[in-house]
Amino acid sequence: MNATTEIAERMPAPVIREREALGLAGIPAFFLGVVGELVGGGLIALAIVPEPNDPGIPLIILGALVVIAASLAMGGLFTVAPGEARVLQFLGSYVGTVRQDGLRWANPFTTRRKVSTRIRNHETSALKVNDADGNPIEIAAVVVWQVDDTARALFEVDDFVLFVGIQTETAVRHIANSYPYDNHDEAGLSLRENADVITETLSIEIAARVQAAGVRVIESRLTHLAYAPEIAHAMLQRQQASAVVAARTRIVEGAVGMVELALARLAEHDVVQLDEERKAAMVSNLLVVLCGDRSTQPVVNTGSLYT
Repeated sequence: MNATTEIAERMPAPVIREREALGLAGIPAFFLGVVGELVGGGLIALAIVPEPNDPGIPLIILGALVVIAASLAMGGLFTVAPGEARVLQFLGSYVGTVRQDGLRWANPFTTRRKVSTRIRNHETSALKVNDADGNPIEIAAVVVWQVDDTARALFEVDDFVLFVGIQTETAVRHIANSYPYDNHDEAGLSLRENADVITETLSIEIAARVQAAGVRVIESRLTHLAYAPEIAHAMLQRQQASAVVAARTRIVEGAVGMVELALARLAEHDVVQLDEERKAAMVSNLLVVLCGDRSTQPVVNTGSLYT
């Protein structure tokens, strides 16, 4: 069982999930409310205007009730912007979520909380942690996320934005502790050389940590990776030494190949006959010329081959 599975199992099962709220289109409800207020006002006017001294009390009461009912009904109107949702509650109970944008109507006695469903970024600060080898490093990451379940985002955690931030930093620290900064030509993954694979693992772990908040992780990437300042100079010297050794190894391999080719061509075309001692001297001279990091000074032999 891997760490991501263990994290997912430790998270409590969600008590509540998002569901669609029962509501109506807002424009028809708005016009019905306006008509209701006009009708109620008309009833009151009919009761007062014909007989100002003896108005019809029942008709006035009826008109007032119609106006009050229409006003209450219009109180259920609300707007939903693109990229937003409204979570409805009635007497503390979750009623549902409205995601359709525009003017909408719902029970006027419900409370309507706004939740953004737009895609967001969270970038961690440069965290100072130890890698798998115990070396202090600085690491930072950015995670792209979006609210997928508005009910869980509001009711399963206190502050889902803060929750995502803290869990992202926790996941980054865990990933940094699980891999070395550099594997130094050894088998296994490293933060520097296998960033794509490790960021995929990071995305999976963050998703497992924030699923309780109804959040969907779209992508995560490492934005900063470096040795801590106190060992950066020593590690830089180590990397430079490794690069020099690798370059010298490549030069020697090429020089040996060129020497072999030179000896083979001389023997093939019967240019000169060399004994083992002269071959060794020729090989030594060619290797010095090919492997040296400075220009060589030729020495012209004006005598025979052996003097």
